[in-house]
Amino acid sequence: MRNLLADTTPLKVSADYRRLWFGLSISNIGTQVTIVAVGLQVYALTGSTLAVGVLGLFSLVPLVALGLYGGALVDHYDRRKVSLVSSAVLWLVVAAIAAQAWLDVESVELLYGLVAVQSAAFAINNPARSAIIPRLLPKELMPAANALSSLSMNVALTGGPLVGALLVAQLGYAWAYTLDMVLFLAALWAVFRLPPVLPEGVDGGAGNGRSRVGGAVGLRSVLDGLRYLATQPNVRTTFLVDICAMVLSFPRVLWPAAGVIYLGGGETTTGVLAAAFAVGGIVASVFSGGLTRMRKQGQIIVWAITAWGLSIAAFGLVLVLVGRGSPDGAIMWAVVAAGIALAFAGGSDSISSVFRQSILQTATPDHMRGRLQGVFIVVVAGGPRLGEMVLGAEATWFGEGWAAVAGGLTCVVLLWVIVRLTPRFWRYDARHPEP
Repeated sequence: MRNLLADTTPLKVSADYRRLWFGLSISNIGTQVTIVAVGLQVYALTGSTLAVGVLGLFSLVPLVALGLYGGALVDHYDRRKVSLVSSAVLWLVVAAIAAQAWLDVESVELLYGLVAVQSAAFAINNPARSAIIPRLLPKELMPAANALSSLSMNVALTGGPLVGALLVAQLGYAWAYTLDMVLFLAALWAVFRLPPVLPEGVDGGAGNGRSRVGGAVGLRSVLDGLRYLATQPNVRTTFLVDICAMVLSFPRVLWPAAGVIYLGGGETTTGVLAAAFAVGGIVASVFSGGLTRMRKQGQIIVWAITAWGLSIAAFGLVLVLVGRGSPDGAIMWAVVAAGIALAFAGGSDSISSVFRQSILQTATPDHMRGRLQGVFIVVVAGGPRLGEMVLGAEATWFGEGWAAVAGGLTCVVLLWVIVRLTPRFWRYDARHPEP
């Protein structure tokens, strides 16, 4: 049984990693509380679902715009300092969000601005944290570490929204944001306790922490990272297969219609579908022990995304079989079947994410790791947003069920075309990581 359960060795061998994992796990719950509370507050102020959707735009644009530049900063300066400063900015933004709630400012524009600043700080903070972890652990433990990170994130995605909604309903927005402020201190403490993490090739005695070979941080440094990525087929393929899965078959946009028009149960069923997806990720992470010890990581990613596409197609098939009927109550067999399909999809996505991140962290040289982590966050953030647009348009043309079926199957076909064109990725061996 121990061989099946998540490998906790990273927590045992590195006190720095252990503090960082616990700190981020706690703060992630608070982050999800704030995300839910901000959406509820914007809707309460405007009564508009579109206004809530605009929050996503104010979050996505700074993330994409600064993701690449944030990665360049990480490759030029002490990663601990970069993470600490950006974490402090994130905490101050949450404090400002809490203050506007306590003072009853009731300004949607202010909330939009604060969310944009928060997203910009996250675009710098996330690559820094991700580039620090490979310096705290041996490379053979990276899959186990990423599985633990996936577990903590999926737990936050499951429990955070529930806690946020309950706090808003019982105590109000200000208390929800204040809880996030308190929980985020765990992440600040964990980063503060880290030792200096200078990128390889950085002159720590120069006073400015500037790279000997990279020069000042600017457009040239960002372009150097993109040019390097173009020459690294294995790392590049991890991005391509993720884009394939997210853009062609990310199902979240279909869940509201599934609950109202197909499965019945309305918002409750929509919540069940979202929870099933997150629970699938938790289960996959909890029982990841055997997988994280496997060395053919390219093949694991390919099979995981194949399972993802087929699971999304199965979810769509359930909707097709039920048909558009706007039932008064939930059709239980269909809700259960759709939930199981989405749980498999969530588990598959978690497994794929663990090994894509592991390849990026182990096959990329340290002096490029921050910039490629910046590309990673742009892909991870932008892919689902584009996917929602693609499946949303297809649902308008063909219906939600057939959109999911077509998206899932197209994802599988294109995935295997990519694998056929990059056989080196299929042969990738964790014992000899090659970018």
